[in-house]
Amino acid sequence: MKLEKLLNGFEYEIIGNKDVDITTLVYDSRKVEEGSLFVCMVGAAFNAHDFIDQVIEKCAHAIVISQDVPLKEGMTYIRVKDTRIALALLSCAYFNYPSKELKVVGITGTKGKTSSSLMIKSILEHAGKKVGIIGTNGTFIGDIHEPTANTTPESYELQRIMRKMVEHDCEYCVMEVSSQALKMNRVAGIEFDYGVFTNISPDHIGPNEHKDFAEYMACKKHLFDFCQVGLFNKDDEHFEEFTKDVPCKILTYSIEKDSDLKAEHIELYNGELGINFDTKGLINASFKASMPGKFNAYNALVAIMICYLIDVPTKDIQNTLTQVHVLGRGQVMHVSPDYSVLIDYAHNGVSFESIISTVEQYNPNKLIVVYGSGGKRSKTRRYESGEVVAKHGGYSILTADNPRGEKIVDICKDIVVGIDKYHGEYTIIPDRKEAIYHALDMACKGDVVLLLGKGHETYMIGEDEVTRHFSETEVLEEYKKERGLNA
Repeated sequence: MKLEKLLNGFEYEIIGNKDVDITTLVYDSRKVEEGSLFVCMVGAAFNAHDFIDQVIEKCAHAIVISQDVPLKEGMTYIRVKDTRIALALLSCAYFNYPSKELKVVGITGTKGKTSSSLMIKSILEHAGKKVGIIGTNGTFIGDIHEPTANTTPESYELQRIMRKMVEHDCEYCVMEVSSQALKMNRVAGIEFDYGVFTNISPDHIGPNEHKDFAEYMACKKHLFDFCQVGLFNKDDEHFEEFTKDVPCKILTYSIEKDSDLKAEHIELYNGELGINFDTKGLINASFKASMPGKFNAYNALVAIMICYLIDVPTKDIQNTLTQVHVLGRGQVMHVSPDYSVLIDYAHNGVSFESIISTVEQYNPNKLIVVYGSGGKRSKTRRYESGEVVAKHGGYSILTADNPRGEKIVDICKDIVVGIDKYHGEYTIIPDRKEAIYHALDMACKGDVVLLLGKGHETYMIGEDEVTRHFSETEVLEEYKKERGLNA
């Protein structure tokens, strides 16, 4: 590809010859080869401008810079204001603008991104559409799964993944868009057909993230500069500020206020711990969602609204919502008809409070909670988690959750500090499989067993810091087989 073709669409100053051939677009100096176009990225702990000599030695054909560097005769330099934006726009061109060939849905917010995106994917696939998804649980293109290091990958990876979706005949791309990705300009150049704002509360504020809540919110809001249509949660306290001066068309959803799509008559039902509700506005219909808690009505409204706008028949939306289970996020597992089992990714006090409060709405006989806390992480998480479970009267079974070189028993003793504050009951079983078996064996009719912390993860980082395979869904299937249960 000619360098000149890649440079369409953004401002730059060129030093050298732009009529050169480019073989690869690279932002990692270790991957440079003869003919590469290298983009000098600047991070909190690195500056790729420092590696230009090595890049030139490897015979790169051109280098994108944003800082003054010694210029070598015969090398082509492209000077830009921001190399991250440049990488995003260059990647669009390098992969031939895949977002133009897809209907792209971007979802941002503090909570609900994963659940909403997977609901949308499930409904579209049930309606016979091919869908790709990018988010916390990785990338999914049909049956192909790729893990991702970030909720929203680097811009080059995003464009590569979307091109792969096009090659696999996907019509739709559903993407979780993190505030960090928006801050780092990873989605620049992507044409979003629909953007979704779920909610916002203080999160990801601190060194190397966001300096304050105002910046966090501004980054989230930036998504709607790239969208044609924006869907906004009208019940969120920051709704007015979030929708002020956004350039896209605004549609709203809610369960409390009049909006374009409102959920009413929300009822909880036991057994599968799901919800029933009616909608009025764009769609007047009744829905049943097999996910726990009133808050999932918001996630369901997002999925219903997006799929309605894409012209999915209401019947298909209704049928699919009854079957949707989001991996590791309030995921209801069928083990026994007598008690309920949920898997959730909750791993701090706030998320523990959220899932336990949700389950309490169903009036369980007893709450049995299997959990631990990550090694080499804040001890405050440990105290808070134990405190929340005990405060709600739950029975704690303390166990491993990625101890990362720490002793599991020592981590559990820290959790007990929080449990003791409310005189809670607990037992310590370091092996997580044994802990789960113990919880299920002691569960009685009407009880709820919560498996918290691992969620969608399929690994355990042990006391020896070795990563091994571990899947809670597989453990539950083994338990059912060994106990002769056919729930």
